[in-house]
Amino acid sequence: MATDTETAQDAPASRTPQRAPRPEGNVLNVFSQGFLWLWALMVIVPVAWIVVSSFKTTREIASDPLGLPEALHWANYVNAWTNGNIGGYFLNTVQVLVFSVTGTMLLGAMAAYVLARYEFPGNRIIYFGFAAGMMFPVFLALFPLFKTLQNVALLNTYTGLVIVYIAYSLPFTVFFLTAFFRTLPTGVAEAAVVDGAGHYRLFFQVMLPMAKPGLVAITIFNVIGQWNQFLLPLVLLGRNPEDAMISQGLANLALRQGYEGDSGALFAGTVLAMIPIFIAYVLFQRQIQAGLTAGAIK
Repeated sequence: MATDTETAQDAPASRTPQRAPRPEGNVLNVFSQGFLWLWALMVIVPVAWIVVSSFKTTREIASDPLGLPEALHWANYVNAWTNGNIGGYFLNTVQVLVFSVTGTMLLGAMAAYVLARYEFPGNRIIYFGFAAGMMFPVFLALFPLFKTLQNVALLNTYTGLVIVYIAYSLPFTVFFLTAFFRTLPTGVAEAAVVDGAGHYRLFFQVMLPMAKPGLVAITIFNVIGQWNQFLLPLVLLGRNPEDAMISQGLANLALRQGYEGDSGALFAGTVLAMIPIFIAYVLFQRQIQAGLTAGAIK
């Protein structure tokens, strides 16, 4: 009994004492959290100001730009959608993005899968070629793109713009999905091959469903990038205002409403342009986070 009592008394003393948190870590956490709060305010405050201003009249915006509206002026959204033709620009952009994003994801996923899962001569050269495409400024290619589309009779057409959008988005898509396909387990692919699955069936029925988080994440990034693209449609789509994309439409609306003095419609048009991207992120935020962290969790 004495031995047990001594052992019980000595047990707490033999435990390894916990280390106190380092002061440098606390300072780093405070700094990082403060930076995140500052960044959040820099993003949220302008967006909130745009939303509030979209419900104000032009007189209220001019007299009290930081104040709240006396009443919700919903006519701004009607004017932006109809008189500002935001509805037409919206449909034009959706029409182009349906084909451009689909083509980007299909070609990008196929290329990334081959680069990630198959070894062949020139594999790394092709991969680094796609990676180098992300560093190439798009404005340096505007004149060659303009002349190329003009020579093949695709200038000022949605088809030409779709092809350019796909080429513009492929480098980052292939770079992102190649790293994601490398994290997928090889055992499932080997079992499918043993069961008689060919290359196409293996890709479309086995590997693509497993890569769903990464596909959703990069799809949202492509939608955002192509939705907000301004320079490419401005140069390659011509000057017909009826065929403009949403970014061009907002620029035209800013110019038109600046002359007409209807600032409320301009803010309303900006809000309408932000809504689809905001809804897409809210609906798929978990898939985006899973896609971005999948490679680190392996």
